[in-house]
Amino acid sequence: KLAYIADSSSAPSSILIPFNAWGAFIMGLLLTQGIASPLSVLAGSFFYNFYPILTILIVFLVIIFKKDIGAMAKAEKRTKETGKLLNDDAVPMISDEITSYEMKEGVKPKAYNMIIPLVTMVVMMLVSLSYTGWSEITESSSIWNHFTQSLGKGSGSSAVLYAVVSSLLVAMVLYRAQGIMKLNKMVELILKGVSGLMPLALLMVLAFAISDVCKTLETGIYVAQLSEGWLSPEFLPFVIFILSSFIAFSTGTSWGTFAIMIAIAVPMAQTHDANLSLVVAATIGGGVFGDHCSPISDTTIISSMASASDHIDHVKTQLPYALLAGGVTALLYLVLGFLG
Repeated sequence: KLAYIADSSSAPSSILIPFNAWGAFIMGLLLTQGIASPLSVLAGSFFYNFYPILTILIVFLVIIFKKDIGAMAKAEKRTKETGKLLNDDAVPMISDEITSYEMKEGVKPKAYNMIIPLVTMVVMMLVSLSYTGWSEITESSSIWNHFTQSLGKGSGSSAVLYAVVSSLLVAMVLYRAQGIMKLNKMVELILKGVSGLMPLALLMVLAFAISDVCKTLETGIYVAQLSEGWLSPEFLPFVIFILSSFIAFSTGTSWGTFAIMIAIAVPMAQTHDANLSLVVAATIGGGVFGDHCSPISDTTIISSMASASDHIDHVKTQLPYALLAGGVTALLYLVLGFLG
């Protein structure tokens, strides 16, 4: 259950926050497709991003009411009756990198050591978005209006870089002032963290490359033209959600799915004159849903490792909740497609 809660509150909550790496990545993909104000489209899609919202809601309901379904109910019953946290044939996934962290002796944990850097990152994300997009705005009625417009024109990737660097610097000052850590140790840990994110950086480079290739080849326009004869615009959000889910489940990556499907979904939405924010939300939600169900997803694997649970057991116990949220989401996209 710990693995389920961790997995269901990681990607779903991250995708609902525009001012992080996820938001910057999606805004970059939208910008590649010629969207003039990617932030406004992304912000508009949050109201239609039902899967992550439902997933987080279900997690809260499970915690509050202590009601389980499917394999999770069986696991809960086993634990209550026998005290066993794992099946007899379970093979728990344990990461030495995760379990090796220990609290430094003599250091008292303080909440503000986490809160202040996080607040710094969020504030600097907004400031950086405005800074990078400020010169793009030629007409505005007030400073506030200029600021809000510049957020939509800002560079998401640059803003994330500035925000993260600022947050790290603030954290370093806090830790050094309290004598928690020496400068060379902090630099060592930062470099270690950067090296651990290199595969993700490579994925982003390849994802943007795929998006650029799809735009150059006009893949989305081609698919849209093919679908004009048989696909009703009312079914577009539903179809996009299902396709995104299938690709994410098969590949185990939501980000790779975003790169492929946004390049196809945006031109299709424009060709069929569909609600762009709704279609983008279906693309994002489908990517997260498929990734959430996939046994080869990095977030699913990390959740199993962090909670030291059997990976297949985690997938089995999580699947009914994910399918419940996914089924309701698909139905909502079908209904909203007809309501416009």
